[in-house]
Amino acid sequence: MEGLPSQHVVALTLKTSKEPEPNFLQLPWALPLEEWPDELAVRLPRGRHRHVVRFIDHEGNFFACKELSSELAHREYRLLEHLKEIGLPVVRLVGVADERVTADGEPLDAILITRHLPYSLPYLHLFAGASPHGLQDGVINALVILLVRLHLAGFYWGDCSLGNALFRRDAGALVAYVVDTETSELHNQLSDGQRRHDLDIAVENIVGGLFELEAMGKLEPTVDPVEVVNDLQRRYDELWRELTATDLLGPEELWRIRERLQRLNDLGFDTTEIELVDSSEGSNRVRFRPRVVDEGHHRRQIKQLTGIETGENQARRLLGAISSFGAWASHVEGRELPEAVVAYRWLTERYEPTIAAVPAELRARLVDPEIYHQVLDHLWFLSEEAGHDVGLEEAVSSYVAEVLAKAPDERVVLETPFDVNES
Repeated sequence: MEGLPSQHVVALTLKTSKEPEPNFLQLPWALPLEEWPDELAVRLPRGRHRHVVRFIDHEGNFFACKELSSELAHREYRLLEHLKEIGLPVVRLVGVADERVTADGEPLDAILITRHLPYSLPYLHLFAGASPHGLQDGVINALVILLVRLHLAGFYWGDCSLGNALFRRDAGALVAYVVDTETSELHNQLSDGQRRHDLDIAVENIVGGLFELEAMGKLEPTVDPVEVVNDLQRRYDELWRELTATDLLGPEELWRIRERLQRLNDLGFDTTEIELVDSSEGSNRVRFRPRVVDEGHHRRQIKQLTGIETGENQARRLLGAISSFGAWASHVEGRELPEAVVAYRWLTERYEPTIAAVPAELRARLVDPEIYHQVLDHLWFLSEEAGHDVGLEEAVSSYVAEVLAKAPDERVVLETPFDVNES
């Protein structure tokens, strides 16, 4: 490491990716994390941690650095990597800096490095009255879906809280990302007792954090902490049942199979297999249960068709736009066009021109698929008001001036007007 004696060199294991990482060897590894220079630090929302955590601005990128023992650092790295590999939303891993020593040769703990999630919305912003109507409700939905998906994968979080998750927009909804797995455990399958205990921890952490905000006078007046966690428990139980319960159906009720599969698909879960077996209760009844459910059906489909990286709800909206465009194009040409042709034409004739029409200084305020989703909403609003289709070009111009120009920049993080350590 340039500028430091050779005994200060660390074993730095980086996660490989297509994006080049900054030169981390320039960081002051010979110092305890809490003593790193203030000029490296950046103020970002955070929850409570059992170890020292600092956010740094390094070569124009934001990173979270957590100091903990080598064993725990590598364990958390492996857990986050596992969640990423099975398609769950987690922060992006960078690596572990290990074998650190001070200038006097004293050993130091390892440091786990992750990238800060761009365009993430801190829970402080969402619950302190600054958020648009509906986003607070979206936080609970996002946490419920994340917790259920973790439990389906045999993952015991152990510390679910508002501060241990980050939230990103997804076509009007929110998606929760795991950012901390200090207390997590991976099992082949969770028992009902393990699931309930994990849910109880989430309830305790979240209601405590909201009451703390309330005591500080920072909680939006319409938010009742007890109602929030009661809602979380109810939604968790409903979603878990939807994904795992077995229905006993008679011949006249088989339509319920399609209805339930549609509900799962609407939630973003792809059912790849179903189980139908004769019921022991009678030969005229069958037991039905979805099997091998996963999230990301629409996201994978839009990626395959267009190459666009999206959230699940954004993907669903874009696929709907492609379908509508395909119906229009096929009508104009008098023949049905192949799906791949429709997707390519929509991409080049609709999506890319729309995004290109957004001024460069405003485009970074939201991710491109979210901008397109909001443009479509704005197009519907203007057309409804005018009584006719105003056209995409006019909608983009109006959206940029009336909506995007007044929106906060969510590229990195929204400013938070106060500090709070959430349990």
